[in-house]
Amino acid sequence: MTESTEFSDQKQIFGHPQGLFYLFFAELWERFSFYGMRALLTLYMIDVIFKALAERDYATAAVYSSYGSLVYASTVIGGKLSDKILGMRNSIFLGGILMSIGHFVLAIENDIAFFLALSLIIVGNGFFKPNISTFVGTLYEKGDPKKDSGFTIFYMGINIGGWVAPLLCGWLAATYGWHYGFGLAGIGMLTGLIVFWRGIQNNVFGDRGLPPNEYVLEKKVLGVKQGILVPVLAVLAAPLIALLLSSYKAVATDGMFADQNIVNIIFTGIGIAVLAYLAYEMYKANVKERKELFVAVLLTFFMTIFWGFHELSGSVITLFAARNIDLEGIMSAAQTNSLNSMFIIILAIPISMMWTWLSKKKWNPRTPYKFGLGLLFAGISFYVLALSGGSANESGFVPFTYLLLMYFLLSVGELFMSPVGLSKMTDLAPMRLIAFIMGVWFLSSAFAFQIVGFIGKQLAIESTDGDVSGFATLSVYTDGFMLIAKYALGAGVIVLLASPLIKKLMGKVH
Repeated sequence: MTESTEFSDQKQIFGHPQGLFYLFFAELWERFSFYGMRALLTLYMIDVIFKALAERDYATAAVYSSYGSLVYASTVIGGKLSDKILGMRNSIFLGGILMSIGHFVLAIENDIAFFLALSLIIVGNGFFKPNISTFVGTLYEKGDPKKDSGFTIFYMGINIGGWVAPLLCGWLAATYGWHYGFGLAGIGMLTGLIVFWRGIQNNVFGDRGLPPNEYVLEKKVLGVKQGILVPVLAVLAAPLIALLLSSYKAVATDGMFADQNIVNIIFTGIGIAVLAYLAYEMYKANVKERKELFVAVLLTFFMTIFWGFHELSGSVITLFAARNIDLEGIMSAAQTNSLNSMFIIILAIPISMMWTWLSKKKWNPRTPYKFGLGLLFAGISFYVLALSGGSANESGFVPFTYLLLMYFLLSVGELFMSPVGLSKMTDLAPMRLIAFIMGVWFLSSAFAFQIVGFIGKQLAIESTDGDVSGFATLSVYTDGFMLIAKYALGAGVIVLLASPLIKKLMGKVH
């Protein structure tokens, strides 16, 4: 079957391959589980896991950062194992099963179970996340102008899950207890796997996503078939990661806390190894591939900066909402995590249509310009939060409208960068490295969580009682948001100035 026949034979829905919509719903439910849990995680650590610690904010920031970094760093390993051994379908099933178990273990009221659950989600996400996104790219011919809008539609599915999950899981946690919220997240993950399985049963994916050859799963390593060895090692890795996450210690020196966490050292080593492997692949590549791989790495770096500020929504911004936003009669602090996804849903189709319209007029800006504008929107969004202190009431609470406007602006910036970047990764990467490069793209979020952890520690407000609200906390947060705004705006200007050079390196890739 030729490539053109392979693509033309796909059934279409609204001008896109039918398989896109199965992946849309599978990812929707997976993201339901992920964001439902994330909405509760920081507040749960503050109120339960580290409640008795004087440095509870600092400890929460350190563990949240390590967890987030490993969740996304694991995608590089999962992507490589998919490329070489399992194939995308098997990787998605393995990852989904491990994540489901992790969410259900999180529903057990036990500190050991808490860290084991996080580790299962880390390992599972490594197999699931890079492969479900890569699968979308395989549905379109290289250079197909519909690919950007297809990824934007897929991205909207992510955010439907991200919108509904904090609302429902947050309500369950507040009404019946934390672990009911975590349990609902696990049910969401299982639903996503069922949807993906139905797509395979209906043959909407053709031969896509299978292992690289029919013998690779049967090949033995140390006497064990690779198709069995990989899942066994994945399960065995979970207790080790749990031990690393739970080994966090905060040491006070001259009144200041410093964390001793081996996860940060391991993560740095993973980053160095990935960069070394990329350098090796760039050395082997031809001139065209080398330029495209360089741009892929550069775009990943820009995305790291954006995610470093964006991912504060699950940590510092959630705490700011709990301690300094007037939420009475509106929603809980956990439920504010739904606002970003709500705006993505509202804006995804209009912005997708805008790119299509601009393409017809030949005015569609190239990818680096979109990245620069996205960073500018991020900077403006944090500037809004920085200004909120001027409207605080006598208790140090600021109007909800500031948070709403901040998430609106941040969501516009996200739509300028993330779905477009996802699409470009599949165009820039050589076929032999496509899942691995997608893993590197998600590694930007892993490095971003190091930024999240650093900022969270700087804005830590330590207390063992339940009342840490007031003008003191407001000052800490708004001063921090002003610094973030300056860095994001500066980064956006630099990217815009460098865009003409990046555009030349990209060649025909828009």
